[in-house]
Amino acid sequence: MDKIPLTRAGFDKLDAELKHLKTVERPAIIRAISEAREHGDLSENAEYHSAKEKQSFIEGRVKELEGVISLAEVIDPAKLSGPVKFGATVTLIDEDTEEEKTYQIVGEYEADIEAGKLNLKSPIARALIGKEDGDSVEVRTPGGVKSYEIADIVYK
Repeated sequence: MDKIPLTRAGFDKLDAELKHLKTVERPAIIRAISEAREHGDLSENAEYHSAKEKQSFIEGRVKELEGVISLAEVIDPAKLSGPVKFGATVTLIDEDTEEEKTYQIVGEYEADIEAGKLNLKSPIARALIGKEDGDSVEVRTPGGVKSYEIADIVYK
């Protein structure tokens, strides 16, 4: 199996979610199922079916998180330098609009475009990998080809 790259913050967030699911959500859903059983006929008990569905979701997420954590390779971006690679925080300037955007390149399990965390496998991140400060990058997006200039690369 391939290792899954994660920053320390990404690993800690997934680990905290796993602990929460195991110590808070799982016991709560077990109590909810037990209470729903006490109401009698399970075939027509909406509370029971809803709780069982939630339990199934929780157990699936626990298995997924355990798998990711077992394969995680925690990388400290502060120890890196040079051209763009995993962990880099890159400031881009859109060559058409002069709009400035900053993204950190992270693994798929911690990616969150709204928070400025770009999936390593995304078209923009793939185009940036290996590039240096001042380089121009063309990215094919669903909206057409976009051109960006790399204004800054920081590892923190």
